[in-house]
Amino acid sequence: MKFAHWVPNVSGGLVVSKIPQRTDWGLQYNIKLAKIAESVGFEYALTQIRFMGSYGAEYQHDSLIFSTALLAHTESINIVTGILPGMFHPGVIAKHAATADQIFNGRWAINVVSGWYRREYDVLGVPWLEHDERYVRSQEFIEILRGAWSEDDFSYAGKYWQIDGYTLKPKPLVIPGRPMPEIFQGGNSAAAQRMAASVSDWYFMNGNSLAGFKEQITNVSKLAAAKGRTVKFIANAFVIARETEAEAKSELDRIVHSADTEAVENFRVAVKEAGQATKDGKGMWAKSTSRDLVQYNDGFKTNLIGTPEQIAERIYEMQKIGVDAVLCGFLHFHDETRFFGERVIPLVRELEAANSVKKTATG
Repeated sequence: MKFAHWVPNVSGGLVVSKIPQRTDWGLQYNIKLAKIAESVGFEYALTQIRFMGSYGAEYQHDSLIFSTALLAHTESINIVTGILPGMFHPGVIAKHAATADQIFNGRWAINVVSGWYRREYDVLGVPWLEHDERYVRSQEFIEILRGAWSEDDFSYAGKYWQIDGYTLKPKPLVIPGRPMPEIFQGGNSAAAQRMAASVSDWYFMNGNSLAGFKEQITNVSKLAAAKGRTVKFIANAFVIARETEAEAKSELDRIVHSADTEAVENFRVAVKEAGQATKDGKGMWAKSTSRDLVQYNDGFKTNLIGTPEQIAERIYEMQKIGVDAVLCGFLHFHDETRFFGERVIPLVRELEAANSVKKTATG
């Protein structure tokens, strides 16, 4: 199991709540956080992509520039940069990516966000596409990235972009087991799953139950296998690890009780297009309650709330159904990232080792 953390590069932390948080959206705070994370066993950090304030997140740093700043101050952690295809040209991002990958020794990755916040698009005059079309555009975006990263004189004739003889030099590093930068992507809908199966390396899943995760993993894996591909899976979770289960549950109650109800409602309205408006009704946030949306990627649903032992057991159960990584959000990032790394990750490793020994013994 691999571990990632959200980068709080937008104000308000990872919960839409007025509860006091020792988390900050500034660069120096996040540099320290990334150093803590890589020192205690985290392999990835994910920057958020925002152009305008929303649901309590009044201030935002640009994900691309912020990611490179974090890479410049770290040694081993991979930084996953959020990118909106509607706002960026894939040829330009391919160039940014190749430069970042060369400079920072293959630690740059991309999270292609197909878009849910329509107001950003409307304000900037960028066309807002129907839900499934946004995933068509995103798939083209990724196909162009892969082409530009691997071919000279690359051309592409798509619905949304046309490339004619593009040669990118230098290209990203070629690393054993990673021929080009890793591409992450989220979404719950059928369109999102088809895209992941076709072009993405990692499929992000909003917080969910074990059964919910298993359904998505089964569906995407089946679609990918039909194309001769495999996809890895990363699950979102808001982690509340405390010495006792009662302490952890009490903290969750305080977060929910202090929710910014106006901001949560505004977010619920904004994401309706991303979930309930899909043809199959299974998009992101389609069945999220107001309580779920206090953590805006359904992080409470994953239930990594309790003692280190309870959380490690639940993570191991997730691993057994095919989850490859956990994306962690915390209330107080510095303190809780360190606590998670020192108290939870070693327990997960013990469970993995014990299972490996058991498998060896049974032949």
